[in-house]
Amino acid sequence: MISLVLFENVRNEIESLFRSRLQILILLTLIEGMKSLSDLRGVTGSSSQALLPIIRKMERNHLIDTTKNEYRLTSLGFCMAKKIEGFIFYLSLIKKEGSFWNNHYLEAIPYPLLQNLGHIYNSTVIADTNSDIFRVYNNFLKIINESQYIHAISSIMSIGHADAISQNVRKGKITDLIVSRDVSIQMNKEPYLEKMHALASYNNFTVRVASESLLMGVTVTDRHLSLGLYKQDKITYDTTTDIFSEDPAAIAWGERLFQYYKDRSTQIFFQ
Repeated sequence: MISLVLFENVRNEIESLFRSRLQILILLTLIEGMKSLSDLRGVTGSSSQALLPIIRKMERNHLIDTTKNEYRLTSLGFCMAKKIEGFIFYLSLIKKEGSFWNNHYLEAIPYPLLQNLGHIYNSTVIADTNSDIFRVYNNFLKIINESQYIHAISSIMSIGHADAISQNVRKGKITDLIVSRDVSIQMNKEPYLEKMHALASYNNFTVRVASESLLMGVTVTDRHLSLGLYKQDKITYDTTTDIFSEDPAAIAWGERLFQYYKDRSTQIFFQ
């Protein structure tokens, strides 16, 4: 693999960077903008004598520039700092909710979105329990009832979900639904077909069929993101556990996921 060859070419640089706590802290701090040596001392808890050799090394490597005794990232340094920041958020998410990611088919998420999975770090797992066996479903109802619009991706369908969506469409909420090929076939049969016919005249409702496999369930609104995945067997959709977030960064990530599949789907009509 070419990545293995490239790694050998840059191994010293990688090891040097990631062994240095101070280099990482300086890069992450300067993402926010120019900082003085005093600022960097405050963030790192290190003395000027410890920082200055590191700063000079980073200058030689074209990662930072010095202007009037303040430091800023170069374009190269900014790109590197953002990559490191993204990796930190990714590892932190996996560590925080390890059991969810380990037990589900993570590769179902398209690679462009998987690269930025750390954007949903501020999220929690919502799971059914013995005392609340409909917790995930009720959370779905809460999300869409509180929303101004609904963007959803679905590889499964139930009467309860269809009724909830129908009620919100009739309230005038813009509702865009992307479904798998199997679900589209299901929707063309009763009892779903009657429901789809009843919504055919609503201009605020569209249904699209994905051109590729869907192994997830996603609900994105103006206020929430909910993400469900298949188990590792890639056969069983886990209806009992979702990742949930109200964080704007997570919602924006969910919108990009929805747009990814929207660009790869075809609208269908129920007449």
